[in-house]
Amino acid sequence: MAAKKMRTIYLYTRYERLWHWLQGVFILVLLATGFEVNNAFGLLGFHDAVYVHNTIGLTWLIAFAFFVFWMFTTGEWKQYVPTTRKMLAVIMYYVYGIFRGEAHPVPKRKDAKHNPLQRLTYLGISAVLLPVQMLTGILYWSYNSWADLGLARLPLEVVAFLHLAGAFAILIFLIVHIYMTTTGHSPFAHIKAMITGWEDVEEGVDIEDWERGDQKA
Repeated sequence: MAAKKMRTIYLYTRYERLWHWLQGVFILVLLATGFEVNNAFGLLGFHDAVYVHNTIGLTWLIAFAFFVFWMFTTGEWKQYVPTTRKMLAVIMYYVYGIFRGEAHPVPKRKDAKHNPLQRLTYLGISAVLLPVQMLTGILYWSYNSWADLGLARLPLEVVAFLHLAGAFAILIFLIVHIYMTTTGHSPFAHIKAMITGWEDVEEGVDIEDWERGDQKA
């Protein structure tokens, strides 16, 4: 098999990298303190775990609002527009193609950072999972004020279940995400790119219009 010709491009901006790692820290702290609050283990103690969990949760909410603002002011939201083009090819690549040394059907480019599977996953997390998690977290946090807010009939058990289920969903995504970072041309290539911003990509691969984020709003 002929060696793939690679070139290095600046793929991730400083803000993207900062947000990525900051969000990773938020998730780890929230998962740890959240599971402690649910008596999974003892580390900080219940009251301190609740305090840290609430503080980080509110901080993440504010940071997430800035991220959404950044996406729409820079046009980066186009990178998350879902598409089914080459979706099956990407899935089959991760099922068996990657183990046979095949080339990725949708290589990364500056105007196409995410393949169809990533677009759908990240959009679902950003537009559905995280907002639901934040909303249920705020409801949990404001429980003592539900009567004043007209939410007295809202079942606490449902809110608690949704919040915990969301936490497990985020944990599953985190595990899969960490594994996927090892699937580049070297085990740490993607991690290095998210630290430096520079990614090694294949040369001579044409980019289709839908990959450039040229979809009309």
